[in-house]
Parts: sequence; structure tokens; C-alpha cells
Amino acid sequence: MMHQEFEWIEEIAPDMVEIVAQRYTILRYIFWTGPVGRRTLSQELGFTERFLRTETDFLKRQGLLATTRSGMIITIKGREVIQGLRGIMDQLAGIRQLEKKLASFLGIDRCFIVAGDSDEQKKVIGSMGKLVDESLEALLPEGRNVIAVMGGTTMATVADCLTPHLAEKRELLFVPARGGLGESPQIQANNVSAKMALRTGGKHRALYVPEQLSEEAYEPLLKEPSIQKVISLIRNSDAVIHSVGDALEMAERRGMSAQVIAMLRRTHAVGEAFGYFFDEEGKIVYKIPRIGLQLEDLTKMECVIAVAGGFSKSKAIAAYMKHAPRQTCLVTDAGAANSILKK
Repeated sequence: MMHQEFEWIEEIAPDMVEIVAQRYTILRYIFWTGPVGRRTLSQELGFTERFLRTETDFLKRQGLLATTRSGMIITIKGREVIQGLRGIMDQLAGIRQLEKKLASFLGIDRCFIVAGDSDEQKKVIGSMGKLVDESLEALLPEGRNVIAVMGGTTMATVADCLTPHLAEKRELLFVPARGGLGESPQIQANNVSAKMALRTGGKHRALYVPEQLSEEAYEPLLKEPSIQKVISLIRNSDAVIHSVGDALEMAERRGMSAQVIAMLRRTHAVGEAFGYFFDEEGKIVYKIPRIGLQLEDLTKMECVIAVAGGFSKSKAIAAYMKHAPRQTCLVTDAGAANSILKK
């Protein structure tokens, strides 16, 4: 969502980025239109006069503004500060503009974009994870929240980024969004949701079902009271956090048969989410029968967060988004965002 330098500043002083952006906006407007009074500034920028009095008094003490009979003007020192900050502030504004453009293009409510490309720098996934934590804090209501969680390597990294702040005034229960996937234990949904509960101080409920079963074999399992209880929690979750995968990579990682992989190649599958495989047009070309959350369950959820980044995932993200509910919040990186918009 923001330039790397701002992320480092945020580690030290979380509110500093917003303050810098506001003061830069005030300085720049006075530079463009000065001399100008506080009332005009308030009307043009949407800040209250009281807030502007505090901020402009501070900027005057710093020697960046001066007052004349006609209103406030920028000083030589103020011009130097504006010119010095212009590059980094433009990058910040550019990423915010990119977020709006991508959300509009994909037909979803919001996108958050971190700088970089997670294909090239794995630490970018950590930046996306921090954004997921911030997004959940902003989107989840106070009180009880059931959060369904998918598995995968991206989701395991996201789990490491969640913080106890999330549980303030909230009772969190994390559940796996789907049953077994044939993945290594560390990245299975059960373990990822357990880790999220541990990181936030919330609770966790596991769903133990064998992997890669036929739909007929699932029928008796669905009648088990313990499984029924967890499935009911999953289907009625308040929020879901999931990733989007490359179709062939996901099929191979889960040890799917050579025939299925050949079929996915033949049908030009590019993306996977919730066990559904999509081609570039978003058409579902294959589905793994599994217990848990189905695509149609997402429509009634208040909060849907999709996390996926990297140039290599751009086709997969765009394909899945043709099915994503409007209220989806996509957390991605500039590598994926730019690639999607170019297409």
C-alpha cells in the first residue's frame, strides 16, 4: 500500500505517515494558491478550521509557512521541503491511485497494494500480511467473530503477521475454511487457523476429514455430529481469509493425478481458490470435492479478504475475481497489480 520507506517509518511511529501526508497536502496547496486563508483551506481540503489552525501554527514554527495580510504563503524553506518530498509522496499517491483503479477493474470494493513483487522478494508477502492484520482490525465489528481460513504458503506467512490487537473488544474464533488438501501439515488450513488463534489470543476449532475423497465417501462423514458442528460454523462465518493459487502449481503440490493435471493443461486452467480451478475467462474447469466453504457461501459474508501477489499470479487473481463477491478486499503487490491492469 505504501512505499518501502514509509513502511519503515510506520514501524517506529504508526501515525507518522498520515501526519506527513496531511502536512504535505497543506503545504502543497498553499504553495499552489497562496496567499490563502484558513477558511478557504478548510473548504478546499475538507479539514476542519480547528485542525488547520493547529497544523498551520506548527508549520509556521518550523519556518515553512509565513502569514501576510492576504493570507498564508510558503517560505523558501517550505519550497525546499515540498521539492524534497515530492518524489516519495507522488509514489505514495500513485499506489493509492493504483488501488482504486484495480478495485474498479476487478469489480470489488477495495484493493490494498504493497510496493514490490513477491516473486522476486519473499519479504513482500510479510508486508501483505501486515496489511491483512490492519484490514481485519478496520473491517471486523466488535464482539464475536468467526473467521474461516484457507491453507497454503501465503496464508501461513499471513498468520505470522497477525497481532493481539485484533482481539481487543473482540472474541475471535478461527476455523479452517475447507477440509484436507493433501498439502504438508504446516500449511494446511487446520494449522494455519490454529496459528492465527495463537497469534491473536483467539480460539480455534479443527476440522478433521481425510483428503481427496470422492463425493460418495463424504456423505457418511457429513452425518457425524462433531463434523456437522464445525461445518455449520464455517458456513456461517463472519469473515474469510484466503489466497489464490496458480492452477498447475496447486495441482502438483497436492499430488493430483496425471490425468487431472493433463486435463487442467488442456482446458488452460490458470487459477485456483477454494478447490475450484478457473481458466482465464473465469470459467470453472474442475472442482475438488471437499467439505467446507463453497464459492456461493462467500456472498453472505461481511468480510472477504483475498491475499495473493507476484507477477506470476496475475492471471490467477484476475480469473478468480470474476467469481469474487463485491465486498472482497484484495491484498496484493505492485507486481501483480500492474500486470493485471496491463492486460
